[in-house]
Amino acid sequence: MSLEFGLQLYSVRDELTKDFKGTLERVAEIGYKNVELFFHDANNIGGTVGGLNPAELKKEFGRVGLKAVSAHIDLGFLVQENAEQIIAYAREVGFTSVVIAIAFFSNKQEVLDLCAKLNQAGELFKKNGLQLYYHNHFEEFQKFDNQYVLDIILENTAEDLVKVEFDTYWALRGGVDPIEYLQKLGDRCDLLHQKDLPADVKPVNLFEVIGYDANIDMELMVKLHKIDYFTEAGQGIMDIPAIVEAFKSKPEARYLFIEQDWTKKNQLESVEISYKYISNLFQS
Repeated sequence: MSLEFGLQLYSVRDELTKDFKGTLERVAEIGYKNVELFFHDANNIGGTVGGLNPAELKKEFGRVGLKAVSAHIDLGFLVQENAEQIIAYAREVGFTSVVIAIAFFSNKQEVLDLCAKLNQAGELFKKNGLQLYYHNHFEEFQKFDNQYVLDIILENTAEDLVKVEFDTYWALRGGVDPIEYLQKLGDRCDLLHQKDLPADVKPVNLFEVIGYDANIDMELMVKLHKIDYFTEAGQGIMDIPAIVEAFKSKPEARYLFIEQDWTKKNQLESVEISYKYISNLFQS
């Protein structure tokens, strides 16, 4: 299939909380056609979708002309009863990809333990028409036994059960060349996340700040998740044209999503800036 682009709705999370339906209307008006949902609480699956049930959400997407194609989920959804919840939701709404949004590791064994869970859940999802993905941040480029965490995950999960949604910004923050690693991923990666890094952020590699042996957890991630570290696509130093070109050259590439973790602008203004930039790259 030809590559399309879309929006991870986490980028407009505050606007969704204020006016869920109105925000979806605005996202569609900007020009987005495809969206990626986010479910960060297995105990409150409706909390990020305006409290709508699956049928209501599908109707709302149809009304504004959006298509839900993927969804971020937290580790709690790997438990079978929670996995079955998201499977039922996906079947009704229509998305076919589920993505583990974030994980943290203190050692290699913890990575291997997660791999076992990913394989098990991936098989359940596959049987029910869903593809499981793992989404990286910078901590997946920490090394255990001289091997990147993400490489360990790739080696110890089945290729057909677990794919990677590659976040190029976070790869760069992990000291990795995004294009080189994208090529390394091969057909394990057909979803991409894109944002940009401001020119004045130094050093680029976060491990130069915290050290390569740091114990990375959510508390540390929050400290490193500063608003000054993010900008809209095309407004920073990342070679996004080359990234898009490299991704477009992959026959398996499906979707490139704008994901804006933080912005100094209104969130809808932010994703409109990124839309205009990325859409020009797709047209060219």
